[in-house]
Amino acid sequence: MTHVPFRYEVRSLPADEGGGFAAFAPDLPGCMSDGETVEEAVANLHDAAAGWIAEAQRIGLDVPAMRQMA
Repeated sequence: MTHVPFRYEVRSLPADEGGGFAAFAPDLPGCMSDGETVEEAVANLHDAAAGWIAEAQRIGLDVPAMRQMA
């Protein structure tokens, strides 16, 4: 798994939506993932972000400057 430093948000999902946690990368529009635990959601988000960035670069889009978490 490639770790990309970026700001992210994690929210718990209600039971009627399957439970677990959703993780979002606000600086990467549409980039999100989920997992049964916070740690799993963040790890999955790192993979999603790496893919998001690679695809943006492949098709010639600018990758937004990302703000790291403090």
